[in-house]
Amino acid sequence: MAEVAGQSGTRSMDERVEELRDRRKTICIGGGQKRINKQHKSGKLSARERVGLLLDEDSFIERYAFAQHRCTDFGMEQKDLPADGVVTGSGTIEGQLVQVASQDFTVVGGAAGQVHSDKIAEMMQASLKTGSPFVFINDSGGARIQEGIDSLAGYGRVFYHNVLLSGVVPQISLICGPCAGGAAYSPALTDFIIQTKRARMFITGPQVISRVTGEEISAEELGGARAHTHFSGVVHFLAEDDEDAINICKRLLSFLPPNNVSDPPLVDVEPVVEDDPTLNDILPANPRHPYDVRDVILRVVDDADFMEVHEGFAPNVTIGFARVLGRPVGIVANNPMHSAGVLDIDSSDKISRFVRFCDGFNFPVVTFVDVPGFMPGIEQEHHGIIRHGAKVLFAYSAATIPKITVILRKAYGGAYVAMSSKGLGADAVAAWPTAEVAVMGAEGAIEIIFRKEILDAKDKDAKRRELAALYREKFSSPYVAAGRRMVDNVIEPVETRRYIASSLEALRTKRDVRPEKKHGLMPM
Repeated sequence: MAEVAGQSGTRSMDERVEELRDRRKTICIGGGQKRINKQHKSGKLSARERVGLLLDEDSFIERYAFAQHRCTDFGMEQKDLPADGVVTGSGTIEGQLVQVASQDFTVVGGAAGQVHSDKIAEMMQASLKTGSPFVFINDSGGARIQEGIDSLAGYGRVFYHNVLLSGVVPQISLICGPCAGGAAYSPALTDFIIQTKRARMFITGPQVISRVTGEEISAEELGGARAHTHFSGVVHFLAEDDEDAINICKRLLSFLPPNNVSDPPLVDVEPVVEDDPTLNDILPANPRHPYDVRDVILRVVDDADFMEVHEGFAPNVTIGFARVLGRPVGIVANNPMHSAGVLDIDSSDKISRFVRFCDGFNFPVVTFVDVPGFMPGIEQEHHGIIRHGAKVLFAYSAATIPKITVILRKAYGGAYVAMSSKGLGADAVAAWPTAEVAVMGAEGAIEIIFRKEILDAKDKDAKRRELAALYREKFSSPYVAAGRRMVDNVIEPVETRRYIASSLEALRTKRDVRPEKKHGLMPM
């Protein structure tokens, strides 16, 4: 043994360096150039190409490149899996440190074994230690079956770390290929999911028989991007391809702080607020007519730059990120263009989750209100509109960040209360002159309050108009709400940006003391 060791010790540094370079080359081509070419042919980038596009040039420091599985069953002992099928390390995006894991589909389909998952979990640990965001690029066929329960244990460790990171550092998942079975739960535990049009994410697999029709459900219908951006609400952003997904990720990170003890990054701008005169005419003359609330948002935020989140899901509510005088804010708004801006089960979940994120990462929340109420109906009741609506009440009430509310038009009933009302702790509430704050709309209210007067009237329609006008003046006027301090100010629409900017500045040092407890019990 001593002689062999001695012979080994005679190798020169050049020889050792050459061996290292050869090993690195082998690792860098993953499952081989043929499989990389196949990846390209299917419209996907390789794992390392994705990392290269995501990070600043020459900033990537790879970790655990030489990690290998220890499975000795089913011929696995003979298989050398470069980087064990996942590229891990750290780098910067626009100078901000991030931790990255990118699954390599060219290596046994990106299947996750124990070491594969351990590498991912180690990068998540690095995120905690350094207070930096974690980005996980998914492209995997699921658990590595040959490793049996060891692969499941690896999944468990990843899920556990997803929860440890939650609310401490931002977590972003990119779905750039298959994300099957238990693997789908890691993205579901992260803050934002970006899915490409070619990618598929599902639990049960692509071959599922419909209980209704008895026919096989297509992979697109089951786990395609539209299924999750429009129906399940699992995915927040739809990307054309890998490059688009990476650009979305970069833009999103430009709004986010690196961790929960930092504020979102400020952008240097001129501290000048110019009023937009078109806001005074933006609402339809008829209060029953719809409009797109995004037209209001774009006129209020910096440079009409609004990054909408969950655009395809529950469009009766609009949420997203923007800046006001360079300060990032979260935006929540009813959108009367869809279902009159009503709150239903899906939109309640959409709001509550977003508000919780904003509160966790120090984003002031600006809420634009135009809501006729909660969605009525047996289906909504049976599926738990009370429970889901309560999530909105909980999220806004629990949030300690600055909360600014602008009532644009309708603000009726319990939905008004839920949309960051003064009663839920809103710090600054303004109303446009068109605002109606009431238990319900005038037309519905008078049918209850003045039922007899209407029945006895000769001209019932004229009587309804008269009584509706009386109700609006007595109960719905924004000045009534202002008189009771439910509204701080009634403002011209053109003053909205100025009001929000001044409120943000006034609330910059807000402190909100709450009772000591482990955590609240949000209705789930």
